[in-house]
Amino acid sequence: MRAVTRAYDIIKQNILENRSPPGHQVLEQELADSLSMSRTPVREALIRLSEEGLVEVIPRRGMRVVPLSPVDMQEIYEVLTGLETTALELLGRRNPAPAELAPLQKAMERMEAALRRDDLQGWAQADERFHRALLTLSGNRRLAAMAAMLSDQAHRARMITLRLRDKPVDSNREHRQVLESLKKKRWKQARRLHREHRIRTARALVELLTRYRLQHL
Repeated sequence: MRAVTRAYDIIKQNILENRSPPGHQVLEQELADSLSMSRTPVREALIRLSEEGLVEVIPRRGMRVVPLSPVDMQEIYEVLTGLETTALELLGRRNPAPAELAPLQKAMERMEAALRRDDLQGWAQADERFHRALLTLSGNRRLAAMAAMLSDQAHRARMITLRLRDKPVDSNREHRQVLESLKKKRWKQARRLHREHRIRTARALVELLTRYRLQHL
């Protein structure tokens, strides 16, 4: 089991960081050799990644990294927006105490600090922490797992377009508004603001992919 987890983590990270680019294909044995392990844990890891939509397992041909189109990204964000707004409602209806919102506050502070020092990579990591924290705080594990899977699929596109976008000042402001609404027990307002933020982000991302003709990510 430890070997399967290690194979899964390495292969997945290579995909998310575009070291294994969209459409990349490799034989199972070659992949196992590169990881210095047998084919069995690699095969199990690939099955798991296939279930998450990151790779396609091809009999006798190994695996292929699944490319995503702008249409794919639009569909992913439509579902992700619904899941995250539901997560926010579940959290807000509990009237969370300030201490419960601490993970969101900490991620928000990291986003703002990263932007002040023009660290886009650090900003992206903090932004992801904010969204993952929101999902976790919903208390619905299935919802969080589904959203995390979709977020992983979209990760490559977010990172590729990170430096093609304007500096994410508006994004920070919108995150801050959502958090402040939660603190003031105005979860309906927070839900509306978060939905608007996600829709705007998705639209901007798809427009960038189309403008720069990035058809297969």
